[in-house]
Amino acid sequence: MAWQLFIVSLLALACSCTSEQPQGGKAPGGMVFIPGGVFAMGGIAGQADADEFPVHRVKISGFFLDAHEVTNRQFDAFVKATGYVTTAEQAIDWVAMQSQLPAGTPEPDAALLQPGSLVFSPGDGPVDLNDVSQWWAWTLGANWRHPEGPGSDISARMDHPVVHISWLDASAYARWAGKRLPTEAEWEWAARGGQQDPKYPWGNLPAASANKLANYYQGLFPYKNTAEDGFIATAPVRSFPPNGYGLYDMAGNVWEWCQDKYHYQAYSLTRGEKVLRDPSGPEQSFDPAEPTIPKRVIRGGSFLCDESYCTGYRVSRRMKSSEDSGFNHTGFRCASDVTASK
Repeated sequence: MAWQLFIVSLLALACSCTSEQPQGGKAPGGMVFIPGGVFAMGGIAGQADADEFPVHRVKISGFFLDAHEVTNRQFDAFVKATGYVTTAEQAIDWVAMQSQLPAGTPEPDAALLQPGSLVFSPGDGPVDLNDVSQWWAWTLGANWRHPEGPGSDISARMDHPVVHISWLDASAYARWAGKRLPTEAEWEWAARGGQQDPKYPWGNLPAASANKLANYYQGLFPYKNTAEDGFIATAPVRSFPPNGYGLYDMAGNVWEWCQDKYHYQAYSLTRGEKVLRDPSGPEQSFDPAEPTIPKRVIRGGSFLCDESYCTGYRVSRRMKSSEDSGFNHTGFRCASDVTASK
């Protein structure tokens, strides 16, 4: 059965890829060339959310994308070279935060404004899956060096994706590396791996049967992880097969920041155009659930995605987070224009 799926994937790739090649030679180290093409962007599955519609045609120019998520080793080199301090390592500016909160929100205790980040807390039993506070805990001292908080470290996880990374952090790294974050459209096109309208980066094999193809949650979320894929949390990059373009972990492992501002009606704002060419997202961010908080798009799902509440590993699934937030399941990878690599 496995070899049949492999042949089907190769045939799909051969049918849908363009013959476009990178101008000026090979892809930069650690990156792969994503050929340009036209595709129908948006919800193609029954699980699609409202913000994945309407489906619309998009034309993408060829570009380069990191083969895998940025690792702790790579981020450590950036920090050593620049002295950069991530958002999670900085005390919270209450005055700045107030502008994103409803009027009259009381100031929290000063101790809670100390550096920290959100860490997954599994709990002991079933919870209301509409209430994410049931499994996220604000943890002082949690950051990219200490993913689970004080006492944890990354010494044995240097080839795992870096986490607790805000959009601001990801953008800073990308600039240092001479790259940029991918647009949401580029990310979705790349995740498809040259296949014709796949549901997942690995194809259309149901998620329940794909635990050897990506790092996501198996068991009873959020309290019983059976780890059938071999990992409770993040996995080293390249632990699972790449998609048709040679990209690893486009499904699961960690959510990945995109360049675009998040707007729940982003796909409707350009409805008048027949084909969008290299769209870079809306000019303004808007999430009706938190209208005062500017947000950016994240894509790809994480080791916490599960069919019962989050199908983030679908190629069209959109998610969002505030620019200054980080979690222990959020990271990124970088893109680059072909002309920028000459």
